[in-house]
Amino acid sequence: MKKVGLLGGTFDPPHIGHLVIAEEVYHELGLDEVWFIPSNEPPHKNKATTTVKHRLSMVEAAIASNDHFLLNPIEIERPGKSYTFDTIQLLIQKHPDISFYFIIGADMVEYLPKWNRIDELVNLITFVGVKRPEYELKTDYPIQVIDIPGLDISSTMIRERLAERKPVTYFIPPSVRQVIKENQLYEPRERS
Repeated sequence: MKKVGLLGGTFDPPHIGHLVIAEEVYHELGLDEVWFIPSNEPPHKNKATTTVKHRLSMVEAAIASNDHFLLNPIEIERPGKSYTFDTIQLLIQKHPDISFYFIIGADMVEYLPKWNRIDELVNLITFVGVKRPEYELKTDYPIQVIDIPGLDISSTMIRERLAERKPVTYFIPPSVRQVIKENQLYEPRERS
């Protein structure tokens, strides 16, 4: 049976941390692919600051050089809040020959008890928890833990740096930076 990792998020913008997590889990679990699934409206966060079109373009740019990373727009194609349970049900219906591994950061591991239909969800997929420096991986739910190199990078930090005209070189792939420049995303704030 094919093994596919799923990495969801707003990817606003995608950054090196996302890519490192996906590659480390791919390698450690011997996955066939990792699918990046941009969310339409995440239930636990505010809406993305950029359009769906731009976020899809940035993810495509970020993963273009890796043949085992793929973009899956399943949550973008579905209106409303993006609940993981609904996404997984659709993926299993479309791909009954695939075992799915849902990759989450330690911050989301702590949030699992609040997930929609979590008790059913843990029976459909394998959760893979990746460590982040400021979080512990403690939960009553079954998760497979993967140690990854510590990278304290977030999309929020990148948006703030861009707004303050600070460099983001090495935090995001050059291809993502190009999409940001071409579309004038995350415009700098006026200095006072």
